[in-house]
Amino acid sequence: MSRLSKPFRALLLVGTGVMLGTGLSVGRSVKAEREIPPPPKATAEQSVPWRDARLLAEVLELVRKDYVDDISDQALIEAAIRGLVSDLDPHSSFLDPQELDEIRISTAGEYSGVGIEVALENGAVSVVSPIEGGPAERAGVLAGDQIVAVDEVPVSLENLNDTIDRMRGKPGSTVKITIARSEMPQRLEFTLARANVQVHSVKQTLLEPGYGYIQISHFSESTTPDVQRALAKLKQQSGSDLRGLVLDLRDNPGGLLEAAIGVSDVFLEDGVIVTASGRAADAQFEMDAQPGDDMNGAPVVVLVNGGSASASEIVAGALKDHHRAKIVGQQTYGKGSVQTVMPLSDGHAIKLTTSRYYTPSGVSIHKVGITPDVVIDAKDVAKREGAVATRDPASDYELRLALDVLKDDSKNSNGPIRQSRLP
Repeated sequence: MSRLSKPFRALLLVGTGVMLGTGLSVGRSVKAEREIPPPPKATAEQSVPWRDARLLAEVLELVRKDYVDDISDQALIEAAIRGLVSDLDPHSSFLDPQELDEIRISTAGEYSGVGIEVALENGAVSVVSPIEGGPAERAGVLAGDQIVAVDEVPVSLENLNDTIDRMRGKPGSTVKITIARSEMPQRLEFTLARANVQVHSVKQTLLEPGYGYIQISHFSESTTPDVQRALAKLKQQSGSDLRGLVLDLRDNPGGLLEAAIGVSDVFLEDGVIVTASGRAADAQFEMDAQPGDDMNGAPVVVLVNGGSASASEIVAGALKDHHRAKIVGQQTYGKGSVQTVMPLSDGHAIKLTTSRYYTPSGVSIHKVGITPDVVIDAKDVAKREGAVATRDPASDYELRLALDVLKDDSKNSNGPIRQSRLP
């Protein structure tokens, strides 16, 4: 879990690994800076011991002079900083300006580009999906298309960021992408006008009359209002309040803490959602639910797996501890720390672990994860349906089981679920 420093007070729960789709989404840089005050004058106790400073200087000098390749002083310093920060724990890191922009883009949920979500698949850059309403979708780009060139520059798998940057730009500017589509002998060319694109992390569908389904792919600034809109659409489709909801957090690696708190609050009347402890004053906090349950107490089932991490675990842990939802699936990843993203004066930033967070019952799930109420054996899922869940209730074994659990809970429900604050 990470936090962006002011003015980015949004708390990032950037999960383990990569936000597969979003991490490679095509968009523009989201501008954001903050003034970096001059560092306070260090006291003798706070200063780096001179022996340690001399040791670091000696190593840098030896590498600069005697290493087989000539490396610039700037590259050496950056390498030293990367090593210092990354050696603290797996979730702290030194970010270059491009990496910082990727975090901003993935959490803002808005960028300027062609509206394509891409991923590396089988040695090619494939379109995961065109963003709804974006330039690529309007032009006819399809999921599964392979991008082979941008502005006639061939795609380089070794430098994918360069390809992504070429597709970003100011609204109204144009870019030409060349695509290979299966079963078509000739390559296709699309000249697209870049535009502001909204990336929504929420999808919804009515599984059966009265039973809704919401999938959250990651947690961004728009996730909470998108969930509320999705619920309203499902109720409208159903013609009345829902009898139950499946909330799918499978393979959701994280995102903004505020979004995780907001989504939890959608289903809770009151009580603690999450607490955190750390050394700094603002690293210690408690977030509580506000009155109002958008499901009016109707049963909720949360689907999780080993790819559900960070913000997903905040939501699952809060709803489980308050007995507001049953958790179905596999053990979650287990990331119970908070990282603060701190921009630096030269465009770099550090993502530093500053807190550990706890579920409402006071439990840390770090390196442990959340155990579902109904455990589904991953081998059983692979055997029945294949390794990749389809999110189609007709062929998704986990989703069908979650719906069965939801129906049972709905039959046994005697009105709204009472919730109370945990000690």
